[in-house]
Amino acid sequence: MLHNPAAAAAAMEEQLRQQQLRVLLNASSRPFPSSSRSSIWPSNSSASEPVTAAAAGGGEAAAGGGGAVSPWDIALCATGTAVACENALVLAVLFYTPSLRAPMFLLIGSLALADLLAGLGLVVNFTVQYLLQPPNAAVALSAAGLLLTAFSASVCSLLAITIDRYLSLYNALTYHTERTLSFTCALLLLMWLLCLGVGLLPLLGWNCLRDQAACSVLRPVTKDNAAVLAVTFLLLFALMLQLYLQICRIAFRHAQQIAVQHQFIATAQATSTRKGLSTLSFILGTFALCWIPFAIYSLVADSSYPAVYTYSLALPATCNSLINPVIYAFRNPDIQKSLWLACCGCIPSTFSSRPRTSSDV
Repeated sequence: MLHNPAAAAAAMEEQLRQQQLRVLLNASSRPFPSSSRSSIWPSNSSASEPVTAAAAGGGEAAAGGGGAVSPWDIALCATGTAVACENALVLAVLFYTPSLRAPMFLLIGSLALADLLAGLGLVVNFTVQYLLQPPNAAVALSAAGLLLTAFSASVCSLLAITIDRYLSLYNALTYHTERTLSFTCALLLLMWLLCLGVGLLPLLGWNCLRDQAACSVLRPVTKDNAAVLAVTFLLLFALMLQLYLQICRIAFRHAQQIAVQHQFIATAQATSTRKGLSTLSFILGTFALCWIPFAIYSLVADSSYPAVYTYSLALPATCNSLINPVIYAFRNPDIQKSLWLACCGCIPSTFSSRPRTSSDV
């Protein structure tokens, strides 16, 4: 049977078009590689979890391509929202109260700003991980960098507040003349630039997107970088502990000197000193309980560990930013006064306006 050459050519061309269409459809239906989805918290699609996720998910549609939404991620997002709102209130009080411009309040403002960015970073990270379509590695790395910058600045601000309190006791007579506003601003600017440099590291190539085996428990941070961050944090905590011990010793010495010189106010001064020491114990204990387990875990673990371990230790660490405003801001008499005036336009009759002394820590 004779074949029409034109019809044969047309049939062959139609077959080629159908093959190309099938190839395009198959390519578009493939999920993005795991290297294109990066998150500072553990990925739901890590190498150790695909079988479990497939069995538990039953083929459910994934939000953002990363599986069902994790309850841990929802908890982190909710915590971030609360952290952002709480610290935004602190910043608003400091900004709209002209009397709160001393170096001490600048340090509290720096801590509130860092915790505010940390809260926003948690919300942004959740959005990037689950809601961004299609996944974008640059955006995810930027979200991870925001979290690194914010939490680094939060820890450094806590250290700066500890140093400020130590110097207010050690150099009580010359503290207010030596610690000027411009000097404090310059130090805070230097600190924030350093923390920004830490946050830019993932964007500058210090990440594990191309080598999943090198990932730490905090993707996309590599195991080596996570170890450096963890050791640095432990060293900063050791410095804070040393300063805390020095503050205790100086505060006791001041209390003894005042007790000898003014017998009548010795009881009140001793009460103030004990209150200050209990406050410092609470501050340091809270900070240690929130951060040290997570820092040690980041030092010894890697991405092959179950994600639930990382989440269960990361959540208390983020809650430290929720506790900081209560410890450093809302307990301060001057900030309390501004809050009362802003909320109800009055100051309670029971409000204490006793001036702070060098023994008040």
